[in-house]
Amino acid sequence: MRPDTPAENVDHTAEAARLERTAGLYPEDAEALLLRAAAHLELAGDRPTATALYDRLLSATDGLENPHLVRALKASNLWEYGHEAEARAIIEGVRVASPRDPAAWVIVAEALESHDELEAAHDTFTEAVHLLLTDVPQPPQPTHPLLFGRHRVRRMLGKTHDEWDALADTVHSLPITLDELHDPKRVWSLGSENPAELEAEILRLRAELGAYREALSRPFPVAILHWPATELTELLEAYPTLASEYPSHETHLTTIESALRELSSSGTPNLGIVTGTVPSYEAFAASELSSPSDATLLPQYATTLAARGRAVPWPPQQGAPCWCGSGETYGACHGRTA
Repeated sequence: MRPDTPAENVDHTAEAARLERTAGLYPEDAEALLLRAAAHLELAGDRPTATALYDRLLSATDGLENPHLVRALKASNLWEYGHEAEARAIIEGVRVASPRDPAAWVIVAEALESHDELEAAHDTFTEAVHLLLTDVPQPPQPTHPLLFGRHRVRRMLGKTHDEWDALADTVHSLPITLDELHDPKRVWSLGSENPAELEAEILRLRAELGAYREALSRPFPVAILHWPATELTELLEAYPTLASEYPSHETHLTTIESALRELSSSGTPNLGIVTGTVPSYEAFAASELSSPSDATLLPQYATTLAARGRAVPWPPQQGAPCWCGSGETYGACHGRTA
């Protein structure tokens, strides 16, 4: 279930409970699953319980993949139900920590923006783009919301365009320009009695909503299973009958890239790759009351990993590392013949 599903179409409290139960079954994915559960609780209006989930994650003894994102989400949630001072302190802590994850910056900057702290939001967006995009030839997709958010706040503050605004324009792909989408005077057009003005504003809002939904949550991906070399060796030593599926690691990697390109050319959207491990696969096979040597389990295992949020989008962004783990960029590795 996508977290942005309207409340009238889903019981967000029940969905949060389901995700918590799933996190108990798959502790290695608890961070991603509990963050989704907290999002559902926020949508249900149960912000104190969402905060409790964020605190549960932050107190975990085995550490988090992205603690700054969890803190940012907690701050945004706290501010929404009256804990402004604590939220501000957490936001300042995130800024001082200078995380490399753009999502944490976006959350804290938008929290400031939503509470009319426009100058502070502008400074936060600016700190982030300087940190993450200085001397970067092409902004990665996850940093686009930083450029767009900064552009939006600058328009509300009446600031003139600068080089970062120009960069935001170059990565913006909708037919309606950022200047139109972020025009502060648009709010006045909503009260207009001119049908042409209202129709134009409806078109802008539809474009903006489409971009927001696309950025908010990718739909469930069609995922292909990838085994790193060491894991594949271990898998075949333990279950040699699977050698018919994987004649060699090089063939395995080539098959993945070919399959994804074929799916892409057929029009299949939202493709991804999930990386398997032998212990995880054995645990999955046990849960299915089957043997890991059963090749029919492999696509089911891939689907399960994707459902647990383990899929990495394919193809990688320009300049990003290749999905195979070679250390080279995708364009210089498996993407070189794309």
